[in-house]
Amino acid sequence: MIDEIIDKYYPEHNELRHILTAHSTLVMRRAVRICDNHPEMGLDRQFVIEAAMLHDIGIVRCYAPSICCMGSEPYICHGRIGADMLRAEGYPRHARVCERHTGAGLARQEILAQHLPLPAQNFLPETLEEQLICYADKFYSKSHLEQEKSYEQAERSLAKFGSDGVARFRAWKKLFEER
Repeated sequence: MIDEIIDKYYPEHNELRHILTAHSTLVMRRAVRICDNHPEMGLDRQFVIEAAMLHDIGIVRCYAPSICCMGSEPYICHGRIGADMLRAEGYPRHARVCERHTGAGLARQEILAQHLPLPAQNFLPETLEEQLICYADKFYSKSHLEQEKSYEQAERSLAKFGSDGVARFRAWKKLFEER
């Protein structure tokens, strides 16, 4: 299922596809490691694998030339775009991960206050799987694939989205503390 969706939207084996799959693989591995370290949470491991691999599928339609994205939409919209793509494929649960992973999730008031080009609604991770993938994603950049961010670096990068996102990230650190 993962390969079929990636092949459909990224038919060429080019740099953008490499960036998507390399970044997503790192996010997936971290999320699965946390999943495996916390059997008491009852996380859906197979879903975590699939959703982590597809969480950034929407970058193909966005404009971010530094990471080879040559689409027309603002990059901040990649989660919402990816959600639309995955809903069209029949994967509404995976779509929720896409639309809720930007920053540490985005609240309606943050979207309005920052004049973001997104619908004025909450895009906050709700399920444990959504929260886990969002958390794991913060440690990896698509512009520096070879570098894993420290917790402090990840937190600093979230500060641009506001203090609410930083607070969510701190709560996830406690929840998902890696052993």
